[in-house]
Amino acid sequence: MGAASVPRETTPDRPDGPSVASDVLRPMSESLTESISDGESGVWTPIAEEAAQAMQVLHADSLSLPKPARRRVLTVANQKGGVGKTTSAVNLAAALALHGLKVLVIDLDPQGNASTALGVEHRGDVPSIYEVLLGDLSIRDAIAVSDQSGNLYCVPATIDLAGSEIELVSMAQRESRLKEALSPEVLDEIAPDYVFIDCPPSLGLLTVNAMVAAQEVLIPIQCEYYALEGLGQLLGNIELVQAHLNPGLSVSTILLTMYDGRTKLADQVTKEVRDHFGDVVLRTIIPRSVKVSEAPGFGQTVLAYDPGSRGARSYLDAAREIAERGAKGQGQG
Repeated sequence: MGAASVPRETTPDRPDGPSVASDVLRPMSESLTESISDGESGVWTPIAEEAAQAMQVLHADSLSLPKPARRRVLTVANQKGGVGKTTSAVNLAAALALHGLKVLVIDLDPQGNASTALGVEHRGDVPSIYEVLLGDLSIRDAIAVSDQSGNLYCVPATIDLAGSEIELVSMAQRESRLKEALSPEVLDEIAPDYVFIDCPPSLGLLTVNAMVAAQEVLIPIQCEYYALEGLGQLLGNIELVQAHLNPGLSVSTILLTMYDGRTKLADQVTKEVRDHFGDVVLRTIIPRSVKVSEAPGFGQTVLAYDPGSRGARSYLDAAREIAERGAKGQGQG
């Protein structure tokens, strides 16, 4: 019986280039294709395809990504919850780290979901970003190595961070506490290629600290109508930070997430965002994926949990776009 040719998800043809993982991935080598073909007949099946893609993700040597022209510090922000903000931060970081780049993730969300996904302990008594913001600890002393890659580091968030905004109000330079902790000297010592700051789903003092400390903002946008509501407020806050606290800040990257090719609305939102923001929007779109949702429950990113899944491949493609832009110096002010 011949191999099935029906795709597992319906995605429309796009004149402006690939938008999902299967369109962007590089072709598998002939030897790898033959070794994973189904049985002696050499029939290519969906299961064999996933196995091949998992091999491609896990063999970093074949997919090494270029270093940025200079270190990139990106704040991942969107005050609307449930848009894939933390999921995108940790999976992009993991994809870059798995393929040769040194990445630091700063968990600035009191929920600590980024720490969980990276397999980093964040119970109340571990060194965390809370002590760093209060000036009680150097960020060097709060860094933990993720068990998913030797290139992937995390400064965890604990429940103590929930009350930090109240404590920061009375402190001098309250908007710049994270910037001071991430001084050029400290970053040179840690030597990451990328720093991702995962913000809480709000526009409070923690998010302002992240924007003051960063050079770039990465905004994940869910491919649904309500995801666009409030985006104007976020952009307005970014402009205020640019005007008064961090003139070098820019919105360098927009990532479309939770794309459902079965709905016309997803296409309409995608078109509207691309028309408005242009090349800032990555070509890769992150599809809805059960595996992406399941992975944090096992303390893993989707690249570790199921490297052959569509979600893993999509985040790898998005990371490749970010790395290629960074190598060309794009989006870095």
